[in-house]
Amino acid sequence: MTKSYRVAILGATGAVGTELLELLDERNFPLSDLKLFASSRSAGKTMKFKGEDLLVEEVGDRSFANVDIVLASAGGSTSKALAPKAVASGAVVIDNSSAFRMDEQVPLVIPEVNPDAASHHQGIIANPNCTTILMAVAIYPLHKARQIQRIVAATYQSASGAGARAMEEVKNQSQEILQGKAPTSEVFPYPIAFNLFPHNSPMTANGYCEEELKMVNETRKIFNAPQLRITATCVRVPVLRAHSEAINLEFEQPLSVEEAKEILSQSKGVRIVEDWQANYFPMPIDATGEDDVLVGRIRLDISHPNGLELWLCGDQIRKGAALNAVQIAELLVEQNLLSAKSYQSSAIS
Repeated sequence: MTKSYRVAILGATGAVGTELLELLDERNFPLSDLKLFASSRSAGKTMKFKGEDLLVEEVGDRSFANVDIVLASAGGSTSKALAPKAVASGAVVIDNSSAFRMDEQVPLVIPEVNPDAASHHQGIIANPNCTTILMAVAIYPLHKARQIQRIVAATYQSASGAGARAMEEVKNQSQEILQGKAPTSEVFPYPIAFNLFPHNSPMTANGYCEEELKMVNETRKIFNAPQLRITATCVRVPVLRAHSEAINLEFEQPLSVEEAKEILSQSKGVRIVEDWQANYFPMPIDATGEDDVLVGRIRLDISHPNGLELWLCGDQIRKGAALNAVQIAELLVEQNLLSAKSYQSSAIS
């Protein structure tokens, strides 16, 4: 990557925006210019990048002139309003919100799983939901070896999925409860410290919440398997950072534990963590700050001849959000998918 690019982070002061800034530095992304955008509440703040103070600017309709790549993590309504304007200005938007994920014109990309989808973009590429990313990175290599027929997922989702304020709420509530006080809830609808509850995203008519349906619909789109049978139960737990998932897989044909481990040991973005004698398997505290999805407790499902069970943990802010977005940007650069601007004529409006 010899050429350099003009990059903007939309939602720079949030948990994912802060991680994006760190990753661009850590991975030495080829930058010629970096702009930081946020709402009026954060405009005027400064953020450190490579030892320098960068000014956070208030985002507006004309903010994206002379920008090649926009890494957006400012919420669905903001993305819907501003992403088309960024594309019209000549930028490619990698969007971390749910705004465009299920749009047929927008590729939904995990570089370890479906990198070729990025080449079909029309100016916007969607970053999948965090739980979807972590699961897909771990199970797609197995799907390629023995086609998966059914997925049953249970997630244990940390506060980081609801942002920096939610992480602070866990800390504050813990102190309040330990001091004998009633916990104060502002971000979550119920106390999260020393507690857990089903994911609080809106319920739908079929009894699944939106977070659960994201796992279903996004996985089908990414795997290009619209008939894949998937069910999920998503739970919010009192962990600061990194999500965990219990995954049950039903394959077309049996897949042995030994073969599954061999496949995963050679898969990008996956690290097997298992010590059966010590009963030591992936934990959120070990996954925090890590790029890889940690996978362990791989075992046969004793209730089904073609079934396999596994447990995984992954950093929701990192691989579940910011890292995946930066990897998509690297993919665009490596494959020269930013030079052609023909997509602008048919860009999403």
